[in-house]
Amino acid sequence: MNKKKWVRIVSVYSMIYTFITLLSSVLYLCNGIYEDPSGNWHELDRAMILLIGIAAFELCTNLPVRPLALRYLIAYIPSQLLAFAYVALSGLREPLAKTAYRDIWINFTSLFVLLCIINTAACVFKKRKGQRGKEEL
Repeated sequence: MNKKKWVRIVSVYSMIYTFITLLSSVLYLCNGIYEDPSGNWHELDRAMILLIGIAAFELCTNLPVRPLALRYLIAYIPSQLLAFAYVALSGLREPLAKTAYRDIWINFTSLFVLLCIINTAACVFKKRKGQRGKEEL
């Protein structure tokens, strides 16, 4: 992978992590909670789960597999299983919430679907832009 791709991956990771962290903080404040009840481990767990998702998405979505939906599925299944494994291992550190697996499934899947939609839109835009360029020649 070239430098441009690494910069893009780190940028996407940083923007998503920042957005999720700010959103979480705002939601806590709106509910009258002024400190994260899960503490610093929660932030590190969020960073690791996001790293799993971004890495899997970047690695697997560039596979030469058709159709695009199958490529997404190939990226999603092992990365979701890895996220579940991470949650299970974090249960060794502290007791898990009763809804831990449901929460990680909802949050991970939502983010992954959002990334798929953005990636698909970018692919369609590139394809249309390429076709317009050929028509102008």
